[in-house]
Formats: sequence, C-alpha cells, structure tokens
Amino acid sequence: MKFCPKCEARLKIDSSDSEFVCPKCGYSEKGTKATKHVKTESSSTINVLDEKEKKESLPVIKIECTKCGNNEAVWWMLQTRSADEPTTQFYRCVKCSYTWRNYA
Repeated sequence: MKFCPKCEARLKIDSSDSEFVCPKCGYSEKGTKATKHVKTESSSTINVLDEKEKKESLPVIKIECTKCGNNEAVWWMLQTRSADEPTTQFYRCVKCSYTWRNYA
C-alpha cells in the first residue's frame, strides 16, 4: 500500500496496472510494477463439535418449549446482525429438538 507524498491519501492502482494515482489530488507515480493482492475471507462458521457433543456441552435453562410443553432447553448466543446490535439467543428443546430464538 502506498500513500501520496503531497496529501497523504492512499494511492490507487490505475487501470493499466503500471502506475499509482492519488484520487484526491491527482498525483501519479510511475516506474514500479503495481500489483493487486485481493484477500477474501470466508464468512462460514466452522463446526468444532458434532451434534451429540454440542448438546452435551451447551448450558441448560428452564424455559417452556412452545411446541411440546417441555420445560428444559439448551441455549447459545450468536451475533446474527451487525456488531452494534445485541446478540441473538437461541434455544433448543432437549425433548423434541424444536429450536427458537430471542432477539435480546
């Protein structure tokens, strides 16, 4: 990453990939081979525990299942919305495995 010596803005690579151009003041710099490196990150989650281990390791809470009426469920929290929003709490009935959520 290079910065403009005049206004300190980040220099962008032009369409020919042969020079850096400042989008703020128009400064350009030639002579070096400009390269683009794009790093993409996977947004998928990695399951560390299988379903049986997950059920055994999750905390249990006394809450009524709306599907079967059982009064025990495991629960976990997950950030499903933007970082400035509260986490979502999920519940899964230990008897019928019905899953529901609560937006805290």
